[in-house]
Amino acid sequence: MLIPLSFFMNSCSRNVNDKPAVEDAEVIVVSDKALPITGTFLDEISHDIPHQNWGESEWDADFRHMKAIGINTVIMIRCGYRKFITYPSPYLTSIGCYEPSVDLLDMYLRLAEKYGMTFYFGLYDSGEYWDTHDMTSEIKHNKYVIDEVWEMYGKRYKSFGGWYLSGEISRSTKGAISAFRAMGEQCKAVSGGLPVFISPWIDGKKAVMGMEGGSLTKEDVISVKQHEEEWDEIFAGISGAVDAVAFQDGHIDYDELDAFFTVNKKLADKYGMQCWTNAETFDRDMPIRFFPIKFEKLRMKLEAAKRAGYDKAITFEFSHFMSPQSAYKQAGNLYNRYQEYFNINQ
Repeated sequence: MLIPLSFFMNSCSRNVNDKPAVEDAEVIVVSDKALPITGTFLDEISHDIPHQNWGESEWDADFRHMKAIGINTVIMIRCGYRKFITYPSPYLTSIGCYEPSVDLLDMYLRLAEKYGMTFYFGLYDSGEYWDTHDMTSEIKHNKYVIDEVWEMYGKRYKSFGGWYLSGEISRSTKGAISAFRAMGEQCKAVSGGLPVFISPWIDGKKAVMGMEGGSLTKEDVISVKQHEEEWDEIFAGISGAVDAVAFQDGHIDYDELDAFFTVNKKLADKYGMQCWTNAETFDRDMPIRFFPIKFEKLRMKLEAAKRAGYDKAITFEFSHFMSPQSAYKQAGNLYNRYQEYFNINQ
C-alpha cells in the first residue's frame, strides 16, 4: 500500500510532547442526593486487613487528605485486639498484652488537634467475645481501660471527644445489652458525659465472616420485621448509655438499603439516639477480600442514607480504602471519584 507523503510531513511536524486533549467525563448524578462522609475509623489494630506500616509522617499526610474532603471525626476502632495494643497500658500489659513500639493513641490525639477533628476512643477487644459469643470479659477488661485512658489522655487533649464501644453485634447477642449499658455508663461518668456510639451490623445476605472461603452470601438472613423487633429491644436496653448508632451498611443488598435504613432511623428517633451510617468503603461483593469499593456502590449507599434522613456518615475505612496514599491504588481513584461527585476542589 502507498502512503501519502503528507502523512509523514504531518507526523514529523507534530511535537513529541503533544498529547491528545482529555476531557473530564460528565458526572450525571446530583451530589445533593447523598450524605457526605464526615468521619472515619482508624484501623491500626486490624483483624483482617493488611498493615500499612505507617509512621507519623504518613499519618499526618493522611489526616490532611481526610480534612480536604470534609472529615471532621476520627474513631480509633479499638485500642487493642487480643495481645496487640495501641498505647502503653499498665493494665493491658499486666494481663499479657505486648508493649507497643509507638504510642499511637497519643499520636492520633495530637493529629486530631492539629487538624481540628474530634477523636473517639475505641475500647479494648479481648477477642474472647468472638470465641465465646459472651461479652462478660469485655466489661471486665474495659472497666480498667476506660478509667486508665481517661486519666492518661482524656484530661490532656481537647480532641478527645467521645467513646466507641468496639464490640460488634448484629442481633440479640448474649449479654450485649448489659455490656453496652455498663461500659457506656462508665464512659460517660468518667468523662463528664462525652458521647458514646456503637456500630453494629445487619444480619443480611452478605453477613459472612471475612476469613471464610467459598460463598459471598448466605441463605439464613434476617427479615426487616425481625430486625426491627430485635433492635427495638436492644435500643430500649441501652438508651441513655449510648448516644448514636452507626449500622454497617455492607451486609445487605443495594435494593434492601431503604427498607433497613428506614427502620434504623425510626428506632433511633424513638429512643433519642443519633442515626449514623457506617458506609463501608471496601467491597463485599468480590471473592478477593478486601479491596476498595466501586464508587457507584458507595454512591448508592450514601444516597440511601440521605433519603432516610440519617444524621452523619462515617466509613470503614479511609486509610486503606479511600486514601490517595493507600497501599491499594484503587483507593486513590475512589478518592478522586468522590471529589468529583461532591465537587470538592483540591
